[in-house]
Amino acid sequence: MISLLAGIALFLFVVIAMEGWAWISHKYLLHGPLWFLHKTHHEPQDTWWEWNDLVALLYGITSSTLIVLGIGQLSWHFYVGAGIAAYGMLYFLFHDVIIHRRVKLKYHFSSSYINRLIRAHKIHHKHLGKHQSEAFGFLYAPKKYEVKKRTT
Repeated sequence: MISLLAGIALFLFVVIAMEGWAWISHKYLLHGPLWFLHKTHHEPQDTWWEWNDLVALLYGITSSTLIVLGIGQLSWHFYVGAGIAAYGMLYFLFHDVIIHRRVKLKYHFSSSYINRLIRAHKIHHKHLGKHQSEAFGFLYAPKKYEVKKRTT
C-alpha cells in the first residue's frame, strides 16, 4: 500500500507519461510492425469498427487488470491502471469524439488548443501510407500546428 498522496502523484504521472508512450508507440509500433492493424485508421471506413480499435482494447485490458490487482490495498497497480484508464478516456474524447467525430457532434470548437490538435491530426492523416506521417501525439500538438487566424 502506498500513501494517498503518493498514489495521486503516481496517477498524474502515468496520465502525463501515457502521452509520451502514445507518441512513441504510434510512431514506432503502429507505423511500424503493427501497421497491419493501424492502417485501417488511415483508410476510409464505412463502419464504426476499425482493426486499429484492438489497440485500445489492449490498453483497456491492461488497465482493468492493474486496477483489479491493486484495488484491495490501493497498491501502485491501482494508480497505474487508473492513470492508463484516465488517459484512455481523454484519448477517446479528444481523438475519437472531437477529432474524428466517431460520435456525431454538430459543434464548432473555438478553442485554439483543440483546433491545433485537430489540425495536427489532419496533417498526420495527410499521407495514407505507413511512412511520411508526422504529428504522432494525441493530446499535445506543438505550436507549429497552430491554426492561423484570418485577418480582414
